[in-house]
Amino acid sequence: MANGDTPWTAACELSRCKYRALYHLQPPNPQFPALKKSDFHFDLPPELIAQAPLAARSASRLLVVDADAARLEDRRFAELPELLRAGDLLVFNDTRVLPARLFGRKESGGAVEILIERVTGAHEARAQLGVSKKPKAGGRIVLADGSVATVLGRDGEFFLLRFESAEPLEKLLSRLGRMPLPPYIERDAERADDERYQTVYAREAGAVAAPTAGLHFDEALLAALRERGVEFGYVTLHVGAGTFQPVRAERLEDHTMHREWLNVGAGLVEQIRRTRARGGRVIAVGTTVVRALESSLQHGEVAPFAGETQIFIFPGYRIRSVDALVTNFHLPESTLLMLVSAFAGRERVLGAYRHAVEQRYRFFSYGDAMLVWPKGGNQGAERADS
Repeated sequence: MANGDTPWTAACELSRCKYRALYHLQPPNPQFPALKKSDFHFDLPPELIAQAPLAARSASRLLVVDADAARLEDRRFAELPELLRAGDLLVFNDTRVLPARLFGRKESGGAVEILIERVTGAHEARAQLGVSKKPKAGGRIVLADGSVATVLGRDGEFFLLRFESAEPLEKLLSRLGRMPLPPYIERDAERADDERYQTVYAREAGAVAAPTAGLHFDEALLAALRERGVEFGYVTLHVGAGTFQPVRAERLEDHTMHREWLNVGAGLVEQIRRTRARGGRVIAVGTTVVRALESSLQHGEVAPFAGETQIFIFPGYRIRSVDALVTNFHLPESTLLMLVSAFAGRERVLGAYRHAVEQRYRFFSYGDAMLVWPKGGNQGAERADS
């Protein structure tokens, strides 16, 4: 273990690769009792699960959770500039969602649904298959245009596929693929989702799920934030299909996180350094930004990093890279809810969720959002204008 590494972080340099792979385990913390999946349950009426976006991105509601003031405040997302101040840094995830859902048939005639989990080469991908009988290596799937995907083998629950096409896989997906809406949206993807299930600043293609906290930002809101003096920075974390996987183990320490690829660049690291030096706050737009920045920490500081992470953040873990978090409302018992609870406290977060249910907030990807200031954080929302 390198000098200064935390005891629960093992970093391995991969030969012949241009990136490091980090595999993080949650540290034991004697101040926190063993947590169970059921500790993060809440009751959610199904009609509060947003099935479509609002007409305007920034028309969403915003629940401000200020731990120091022990206060909840119901706001509109368009009012976010009023809650920040000049010199603050918003960090966005600029990943772009691929139209990663494909449909085809086995040569025997059976229907197959393909969900690309990660593009691994110009013509290859790791994918989930929805099919009555799982194909073996060498099996062929015929797509709608007659092109073929060959099954190369398995990687755990995923299938390794090679697409027998002259064009690169990303171009094939742009022709044949559909937007991979989350499983709790109970309708087929529509043309409007091609734009609305994508942030306005998305630029690095590779995700199969949107970093949904960013869906609330439109160009007018970004302009208002710039006018306020708020600065913007970007990470890339390609959200995988594993983000929707349920926690199957009752004890959290028995859960294995999915892997996701990320990049934290030197430019952002310098932006964060300058922000801290002038007393500004670093505000993560989404849990994916928190996962990326926490995965990049070296000697307690954000550092340039490109590679994979399996970091699992739940109460007992101290988030050090950001001062506040913009995030959507997440599924009961999900790893995303656990991360938010690590940031602001489980009881406080679950109390905010109960308030959101009572006030009929909209939940999940196309739903409303929270702005979370943790206890002991750097000057919470009520002092934004000081």
